[in-house]
Amino acid sequence: MAKVSLRPITRMNLDECISLKVANNQKGFVASNVYSLAQASVNPTYHPFGVYDAEAHYQVNPSMVGFIMYELSDAVGFIVRLMIDEKFQRTGYGRAAMIEVIRRLKLHPEVEQIATSHERKNEAAARLFESLGFVDWEHEELRGEKYSGERYLILQEDTV
Repeated sequence: MAKVSLRPITRMNLDECISLKVANNQKGFVASNVYSLAQASVNPTYHPFGVYDAEAHYQVNPSMVGFIMYELSDAVGFIVRLMIDEKFQRTGYGRAAMIEVIRRLKLHPEVEQIATSHERKNEAAARLFESLGFVDWEHEELRGEKYSGERYLILQEDTV
């Protein structure tokens, strides 16, 4: 199984993060990294990271394989974004990145729930999240037209 390390987005890796691309058939499923980083720049509850192969940790300039961002707010650790560059998809990096973020979120004592969402048509994300123990989340604030295209999920206790 792939193992990853997460590194903050800095001036040194910003261009690489922005240049990551999903496959053409996934473009409508995830916001661009530029948009995600813009959100993080004005919202201190957002935490963006580059995803790297853990084995490349000792390389001078390892390649970023993806991007992930989570939010800490109201006792929820919410995984806002996950994207793996098209060159590195189907190699286990998405699963490994999710497992690492879940591990990190569990270290925050204020986090009582871990959640995420995906576009309803994104079957690959649905399979990944469900395989990690996420189930549908019926949260009162999530009802209404604003969220009709999204499926919200919450991690069941002690699944990862």
